[in-house]
Amino acid sequence: MKELKFSKGLVASLMLSAAVLAGCNSDGEENASGSDGEEVTVDIFQFKVEFKDQFEDVVALYEEENPNVNIEITTVGGGEDYGAALRSRFASGNEPAIFNIGGPQDVADWKDNLSDLADTEAAGAALEGTLDGVTVESEVLGLPYNQEGYGFIYNTRLFEEAGIDPASITDFAALEEAVKTLDSQKEELGLESVFAFPGKEAWVTGLHLSNTFLAPEFDNNVLTAFDAKTVDFKYADGFKKIVDLQNEYSKQPTVSLDYSQQVEELFSLERVAIIQQGNWAYGSIAGIDPELADNGIGMMPIPVEGVENAGLPVGVPMYWGVNKKADEAVVKESKAFLDWLYTSDAGKTAVVEDFKFIPAYEGYDTSKITDPMSKAIYDASESGNTIGWVFMGYPTGWGEDELGSNIQKYLSEEASWDEVIDSAKEAWGTNRAE
Repeated sequence: MKELKFSKGLVASLMLSAAVLAGCNSDGEENASGSDGEEVTVDIFQFKVEFKDQFEDVVALYEEENPNVNIEITTVGGGEDYGAALRSRFASGNEPAIFNIGGPQDVADWKDNLSDLADTEAAGAALEGTLDGVTVESEVLGLPYNQEGYGFIYNTRLFEEAGIDPASITDFAALEEAVKTLDSQKEELGLESVFAFPGKEAWVTGLHLSNTFLAPEFDNNVLTAFDAKTVDFKYADGFKKIVDLQNEYSKQPTVSLDYSQQVEELFSLERVAIIQQGNWAYGSIAGIDPELADNGIGMMPIPVEGVENAGLPVGVPMYWGVNKKADEAVVKESKAFLDWLYTSDAGKTAVVEDFKFIPAYEGYDTSKITDPMSKAIYDASESGNTIGWVFMGYPTGWGEDELGSNIQKYLSEEASWDEVIDSAKEAWGTNRAE
């Protein structure tokens, strides 16, 4: 994926903020980083490729402010299996100081390696509810990256030219009608297809799309999903209809279509009208067509048959964990860095203005949220028109390795939908019985 770079103005403003903050933490006390004069190395192993360059720039500013702290970043994502890479990293004995966990299932899997972060300033500033999935008794075992949301991203110009009002798409029937309208006007609109459905990406189908149809079953609560011994797929018929609709009206073959092709080659070049993705795609779109990214896209919920007014799925995509088995000085500096990132003026500027994150913490100027997808998600969150991210409570590997993989077989006509659902039910029950 293409990534945005820091503007010179933003770098300058961050450097000024860093200079003002140098030697002090947010309480005005002397910064203890490297206070003994010895260099401390903090190794970060993280998954988010979309902000890799920006993150590295901000880390450089932190190192300038804290000359005895050396931060090394490894980014694994964008089609690579972060979970498998993280397990391999730990198995090698080269354990990172800071790494990513995804919610209650990951907390259970990695609990022996997670430091309690309840004493950090960032934990104290976290928005209500954002720590629920990583809190065990009184211990806070992760700090949220940000808030994200997803749905159907659409091209507003193409919808307008086709005579479609996106606000009228509140159920599957209306969505299907809109899709058929766009398909009938492909030649006039310059479209190759209506959708770009990335069937190659098991996380798109097995995690995000399935979440839309399982969240109502689990009362939009990740902990309810995590505690569930079985999954019923109450909305499996609606799930199938959305999969079939995207597959039928997509650039083919969908099973080999990946994220980069979907977002950059097809949607960003206006060769398709609709994609299922989230606000994290903004940077990739803006890297190709800034005007489209800022003024030509909208986001709408994925309709769930049997559920009225299904909202946008909004949640915390990943948490920062600190390895409690690292040296005491490394744990201390890891916490200090995460506090700086989310509570200092320089860090908060980067989080909103350059990372393009929707903050999961108090104390931010939300008027600086400017891209249309993030604004739609923030507005939905403010109004309560959202559904939960229960996929963070799925059994380990179930969403991608089981459900997502079998949906790929369905798209390749190697399995029936009933076989996909039955297999997923059995795998869930087997995992939770162990």
